[in-house]
Amino acid sequence: SHPPLCPLGIKCGGVLSAPSGNFSSPNFPGLYPYETECMWLIVVAEGSSVLLSFSHFELEYHDACAYDYLQVYNGAARDQGNLLGTFCGHSPPPPFSSAWHVMAVVFRSDRHVAKHGFAAAYRKDACGGQLTGLSGEITSPRYPESYPNDAECRWSIGGAGGGGPLTLVFADFQMEGGQGCGFDYVALFDGPTVAAPRLGRYCGSARPPRTVSSTPHLLIIFKSDFNIGGRGFKAHFYSAGECQEVFTTIKGNFSSPQYPNFYPNNLKCQWSIQLPPGYKIKVFFLDVELEGRSSLTGGCDYDHLSAFDGGTENGSLLGRWCGRESLAPITSRSNRLLLVLHTDRNTAKRGFSISYVGVVPMNVSCTRTDFHIQIPVQSLAQLERNRIYLGTPSCTAQVVGRNFKIHTRFDTCGTESQRRNNTSVIISTLYIDFSVGGQEDIHQYEVQCEPKRKEASVTLIAGPDPSRLSQAENLVDAQQREGEAMDAHEIKSQDTSDIVFISICILAGLLMVIAVVGLVLL
Repeated sequence: SHPPLCPLGIKCGGVLSAPSGNFSSPNFPGLYPYETECMWLIVVAEGSSVLLSFSHFELEYHDACAYDYLQVYNGAARDQGNLLGTFCGHSPPPPFSSAWHVMAVVFRSDRHVAKHGFAAAYRKDACGGQLTGLSGEITSPRYPESYPNDAECRWSIGGAGGGGPLTLVFADFQMEGGQGCGFDYVALFDGPTVAAPRLGRYCGSARPPRTVSSTPHLLIIFKSDFNIGGRGFKAHFYSAGECQEVFTTIKGNFSSPQYPNFYPNNLKCQWSIQLPPGYKIKVFFLDVELEGRSSLTGGCDYDHLSAFDGGTENGSLLGRWCGRESLAPITSRSNRLLLVLHTDRNTAKRGFSISYVGVVPMNVSCTRTDFHIQIPVQSLAQLERNRIYLGTPSCTAQVVGRNFKIHTRFDTCGTESQRRNNTSVIISTLYIDFSVGGQEDIHQYEVQCEPKRKEASVTLIAGPDPSRLSQAENLVDAQQREGEAMDAHEIKSQDTSDIVFISICILAGLLMVIAVVGLVLL
């Protein structure tokens, strides 16, 4: 339960709906009261944004701002995914520009040490400001209507704690042109100020190229002169480190931004897995907790994770997930896979942790007596042939032309006979050792043959990093142990009942013998 918004007689917080305004901590510029909690909700016209700035700031200091603090939310408060920052001490928060028309500010004081507090101002449709989210959208003033003359806006992006480079993509761009872009223009700088290296200066109607900073900061300046305008621009930015990654290694793992803490709202993140031709990609969902399904449609309409075959969102949809689910692994049909996380404006959750492994392209066949395995050398170009073996390290692959080949009889190389679905099959394990240095990394495939039909199959049985899977495996082990304990209990009780039954039988037998002997003696 939350403490009351304010102590008796102290007026603070409320809804601010004017196009611009000011607010401050209770009693400002005097000392604020103890045990106070205030919330201001700034709501301007839909389609507008809010620029928030602080002219004075002095709160009790603590390393983690655990005593007195001020929080700024990009939208309605209390949603961790919208939190732009928590502040205390003497350093004022930077100017904040909201991603939409609602912004919230929460002030809280404890029962000790009061300071002078803060004074803040806001205005709608101001351009520029500090943007600290992992992803977001910026537009020129009045977009998509014509931007005003004599405008100058500065957006400073960065400081979200991600620390990775930033990517900026223009979705729309139409401004006054001109030689050297001397009239209206957008300029990009690789850092927080104009002293940083310039990444580009753009005007006209050609969309600027996708831009990636080399630092965790990006400065965008928009300037218009006294006449001739245009529609302006719309651009998206995201932190490349946590929200946009490309994987080319045979196996890997990744998670949603800030996992296992709540992911931010208003994200579109992409993870692209690109392996050599012939490979397929198997994805293991180690942990998934997203916002749940829509109660109206039953679909994943809010936050969701999608997987696309072929590496683009135009590819075949392999799945779309939300809520808290235990998901079976999925396997791509090609050597490229794209995972996309969409989050909306509210209700953030823990997110996900994912591991993947490349399924090596191979051709497995069998006769009534032999296994034949063939793998293109180019698929395992960096490996020596002794890193590929069936059953035991003595059964290594040979290089024949452009392929690694293993041709072996069923009575060698650790093969064993089993019955599956009332059919006799021959089983062995193919090992591919990708280990580098002291880091062991051995992938295992179960190779199976049904000799009567001469039908062979191969299945990936190990690959993901065991340390990442251990949590999921431990859960399974615990469930199995519970089941085994239950089975053992049943067997035990069955054994006890058997002993009782046998004891009764023996006793009855003894009594019968005594009765017979008694009759004979009589």
